[in-house]
Amino acid sequence: APAGPASLARWTVGFCDERLVPFEHAESTYGLYRTHLLSRLPIPDSQVITINPQLPVEEAAEDYAKKLRQAFQGDSIPVFDLLILGVGPDGHTCSLFPDHPLLQEREKIVAPISDSPKPPPQRVTLTLPVLNAARTVIFVATGEGKAAGLKRILEDKEENPLPAALVQPHTGKLCWFLDEAAAGLLTVPFEKHSTL
Repeated sequence: APAGPASLARWTVGFCDERLVPFEHAESTYGLYRTHLLSRLPIPDSQVITINPQLPVEEAAEDYAKKLRQAFQGDSIPVFDLLILGVGPDGHTCSLFPDHPLLQEREKIVAPISDSPKPPPQRVTLTLPVLNAARTVIFVATGEGKAAGLKRILEDKEENPLPAALVQPHTGKLCWFLDEAAAGLLTVPFEKHSTL
């Protein structure tokens, strides 16, 4: 694809998870992206796929799944070119939390969650089959508070792995971008780059 701002008009942007709050709410992922990033890029609103926060959580998940299926016509599981994920100190990613039943979901591409251990409790999230179908997955983690969890995710072979450790793209690439504090407990070799 051609490089430069014109190529952005060809992008389709979705969200790996979203809190069920109005877009104007400080906790809205889309609201933050709209304010700080999307408003500065020439991506048409019609190519930004969002949940409908006015629906009940189950219906919001079904509606979002329907929108993704329309955008990824022909794919039973959407295959994203790139997913950018974060990871919590507890090892959660998207709204997939440790020991939560959603980690076993294999049929739905989008799932509702009403009992998130991290507020707000109602959310909509992509499921592991979608995360693992992506062509490239990038995790970004910063801060000392992530170090212990990252050691478990990246070095330990646990019988019951943390959710972020379950993200292993079947045919795609997986990359981790960590600052020094987040990588502080790792013993495996990794590339160090200076900050820009």
